[in-house]
Amino acid sequence: MANDVSAGSTTTTILGRLALGVTLLAFGLGYTEVINGVTANDSVTLAHYVGGVALFVAGLLALRDRDTATGTAYCALGALWFTWAVSAGNQVSGNGAGLFLLLFALVALTLTLAGGDVLGQGTYGLFFVSLVLLAIARFADNGGLAKVGGWFAVAAGAVAWYAATAALAHWPTELPRRAAGRGVTATG
Repeated sequence: MANDVSAGSTTTTILGRLALGVTLLAFGLGYTEVINGVTANDSVTLAHYVGGVALFVAGLLALRDRDTATGTAYCALGALWFTWAVSAGNQVSGNGAGLFLLLFALVALTLTLAGGDVLGQGTYGLFFVSLVLLAIARFADNGGLAKVGGWFAVAAGAVAWYAATAALAHWPTELPRRAAGRGVTATG
């Protein structure tokens, strides 16, 4: 595997991926309810400060460094987490909550399609699927589907965490590519 491929070459990218990873893990594990007595509402404080404030600040720092893609991603995701955290506990209809999740799924889709490295696209793509599933679960009042959406958020968080850790620890960030024609022999 190649070690020289950057999983995030700047401090703000690494910080942002750690903040996003931890927030997604807490949020997703809460929806899966795999830990007895822990729900998504238990991740509100972490989502407010780490996912909201820290991620938004990392985005501003990236924009200051003229890293438009990272800055845009982290500012938008910071706004998502901050809004989710401050609105938690408010009386919102299931359809209203579903619409909120669906609109931010579009943001995650934009980030996925915008390109970047494989780990970043993987994180945003998994988060997109999570948000769509959670939105549908809210529209349909389906707890089972919400748990599946939670698992996608856990997977997205794990990928974001790995991307940050890989950048710091100089771990591999992409699979080796086989040269065309290697490993295939012709018989005849």
